[in-house]
Amino acid sequence: MNSVKKQARVAGVLYLLASIPAPFCLIYVPSKLIVPGDATATADHVRASGTLLRFGIASELISSIVFIFVVLALYRLLKGVNKNHALAMVILLLVSIPISLLNVLNDIAALILVSGADFLSVFDKRQLDALAYLFLRLHIQGFVVAAIFWGLWLFPFAILVIRSGFIPRVLGFLLFIAGFGYVASSLTSLLFPPYAHLVGQFAMVLEIGELPIIFWLLIWGAKDQPLDEQHSDAAIA
Repeated sequence: MNSVKKQARVAGVLYLLASIPAPFCLIYVPSKLIVPGDATATADHVRASGTLLRFGIASELISSIVFIFVVLALYRLLKGVNKNHALAMVILLLVSIPISLLNVLNDIAALILVSGADFLSVFDKRQLDALAYLFLRLHIQGFVVAAIFWGLWLFPFAILVIRSGFIPRVLGFLLFIAGFGYVASSLTSLLFPPYAHLVGQFAMVLEIGELPIIFWLLIWGAKDQPLDEQHSDAAIA
């Protein structure tokens, strides 16, 4: 019989593994390659550091794939609390996965454009630089779209944590805060671009609220209770 504690720790390990690449591919790689407003400098960075961009692509793919197993592990852990909320959690996160996977094509396109391939000889360097810069910017906008769902899935997740009885309720409230941060930042970037930087800086603080649940699941797991008993308690409730 698998205990809640064991299931929680499995989910925590997967959650951590999926989250580790995020700062690298979302923050570090763009900061090293993209020069805002300067297509030529950006393209030159990509030519000089193509390997860095490829590592960014790989880490993004790995993170997205592992997150599939994260949400399935969380579903297995929390479906006894409320199956409808658990399904909503799974669906909302899984919607973001194809967005993230397809989004890497923008980075791949940028690599091709700066590769110097013969079939690109019909374009001059300035045109190629501008196109490469465009695809890198589209890649960032792809993150913005995916981040809407990175926030939305945290809301049913938060409800499940609060109602679970075997994970501290405060972690659920922190998930609500983090979800609001993701959604607010994304919608502001799409609808009110002049305020995107200001809201984004504030939202980054809110998004930290997602971290405590990862470490709680990984280190402490959950109140050790057989899954069968958990399901019985949920049915009675």
